[in-house]
Amino acid sequence: MEKQSLGRDHRPDEQPRKNYCFACGEDNPNGMHLKFSYDEERNAFVCHFRLDERYTGPPGHCHGGIIATILDDAMGKVNKLRNVVALTSQMTVDYLRPVPLNEPLRVEGRELSVEGRQHLNVAEILNDKNEVLARSQGKFITIDAERMFAKYIGNQK
Repeated sequence: MEKQSLGRDHRPDEQPRKNYCFACGEDNPNGMHLKFSYDEERNAFVCHFRLDERYTGPPGHCHGGIIATILDDAMGKVNKLRNVVALTSQMTVDYLRPVPLNEPLRVEGRELSVEGRQHLNVAEILNDKNEVLARSQGKFITIDAERMFAKYIGNQK
């Protein structure tokens, strides 16, 4: 998936902005490197992935904070449908079953509603049997990224 723009496209004479997001940033050497794509049939942003031992919580299973990170990123991708940058304001997570390590997993994020600057999105982590292991709902608020992140945008090389 393409790098998320922070409110503007780069000019041909500019270097593309680096993406250091822990969840999806390809420029973060310590990140998860999740790659999302939009699935029109599911009307969702989808990522297929496996988690290794560095994400351990309970033996053989993923740490809850990592689960929340994956769900948050999946919900955040949904805002691309509206061409906005929106930050997480509130988020709930339902941990339904332990999320195993070293097994194929999928996360899907969808839009529930939009009202003004407020976006309500949901996401689920599923195993290869399509069982929902964790789900979340999040409220995202649209921001002016150019203004909010101006001092950081110019410093990336």
